[in-house]
Amino acid sequence: MIFPLTLRLILVCCWFDLHVSVAMFLSDTSNLSSQMGENFSDLPVGVSLHGLSKIYGDKAAIENLNVSFYEGHVTSLLGHNGAGKTTTMSLLTGLFVPTSGTIEVYGRDMQEDVDAVRKDMGVCMQYDVLFDHMTTKEHLLLYGQIKAPHWSNRDLREQVRTILEETGMYAHRHKRVGTLSGGMKRKLSISIAFIGGSRLVVLDEPTTGVDPCSRRSIWDICVLSERTIIMSTHHLDEAEVLSDRIAFLERGGLKCCGSPLYLKDKLGQGYKLTLTKKAITSTQFQDGSCDVCLGMGLGHYHTVPTAIISLSCHFTFFFSF
Repeated sequence: MIFPLTLRLILVCCWFDLHVSVAMFLSDTSNLSSQMGENFSDLPVGVSLHGLSKIYGDKAAIENLNVSFYEGHVTSLLGHNGAGKTTTMSLLTGLFVPTSGTIEVYGRDMQEDVDAVRKDMGVCMQYDVLFDHMTTKEHLLLYGQIKAPHWSNRDLREQVRTILEETGMYAHRHKRVGTLSGGMKRKLSISIAFIGGSRLVVLDEPTTGVDPCSRRSIWDICVLSERTIIMSTHHLDEAEVLSDRIAFLERGGLKCCGSPLYLKDKLGQGYKLTLTKKAITSTQFQDGSCDVCLGMGLGHYHTVPTAIISLSCHFTFFFSF
């Protein structure tokens, strides 16, 4: 195969850039959330967390968390195990009561008006909560009636049909859930979160345990939405593709928050890829044979003795291996 070296350089640098940024950033113990941030003041705020804290005994799972989530944006929560992602999700859905601080959802206080807030909220937890003996369509009809009892039967069925078509599950509408694959079950769980006119959708690791093709299908569902979406994930590539903003959590606190491009610009260092070519004679150049050494940074070097120059133009070299 023939690969343009400049293209390989670009791909490698882009692939590692955000990963290195996160590793270098989390190694800094200082909280930089107050020093960084983009201006989204012109966007409607869907959810606001003000001084949110949750303490279990003598351990703080969440400590003084301040962040806003905007309507029409997908915001991802990233962090290691124990960083506070699931606790934040539980507080957002009203499952737990915060030790201190407030949560405002479209201007309403979560603690004072939790029933009204939940009418506009859809939740997809980390694990599927489905009934194996019911069909896909029956699930959506059931949850749609619970979340939007004011809808007419016709409106509900039209909404169910629309969601089934958007998620690519219309052909499986009459199948029992027990016969569906893991990826299809996750799609159904996300569809349930969206039905009923949910303005706020909370997705706790929505692509857990699904194959790459199903992951991409789930990504399409999230991107097409105009709601306020808050999701947690362990995949940096997933957060970078889906998110308008990424919030990094560590030890229950916010380390930084911003768009992927903004974080790369402020924190990105990246890897240095060095190409070393041995001095070659005119005979070797005519034969197209030489040894190529690729330096990936951090002291890692790889020699490709079988590399053959196929074409050279200015500073662009094409090698065949």
